[in-house]
Amino acid sequence: MFRIGFGFDTHKLEDGRPFWLGGILIPHTKGATGHSDADVLIHAICDAVLGGAGLRDIGNQFPDTDPAYKNIDSKILLRRTMDMIRAKGFSIGNIDSTIVLQAPRISSLIPEMITVLSPVMGIEPGQLSIKVKTGEKLGFIGMEEGVSAYATVLLQKV
Repeated sequence: MFRIGFGFDTHKLEDGRPFWLGGILIPHTKGATGHSDADVLIHAICDAVLGGAGLRDIGNQFPDTDPAYKNIDSKILLRRTMDMIRAKGFSIGNIDSTIVLQAPRISSLIPEMITVLSPVMGIEPGQLSIKVKTGEKLGFIGMEEGVSAYATVLLQKV
């Protein structure tokens, strides 16, 4: 049996905050705001994986009202998400994701993101695709006020 999941996340960017994206620290003057480290790519992947397995979403599993998740490294949430889906008998077929960000340019950092995230999920690097798009200077992303990410996943019943 196969199941497909879709995930989305968006966060505001603010001056002087660390910018965690795809499990790595991005050199930039702005960073994403949120209860955890606000890594939109990891959050979108978690939502896709959880949704595909019928486990609702990241906010349900790791609520921002719980102080245990304040400033937590999102890679920990991703690892726990993988534990949850494996407990339900699922494995990852592949993940396809897109980050939407006007600045900074991060396409050269994609290989590092894949290198960091693949072992956290227990998958091969070739099972994870990360793409980057700009906001074409339109809307809150184009005005460098925020960042968004989308992810789809193919789950296989083991």
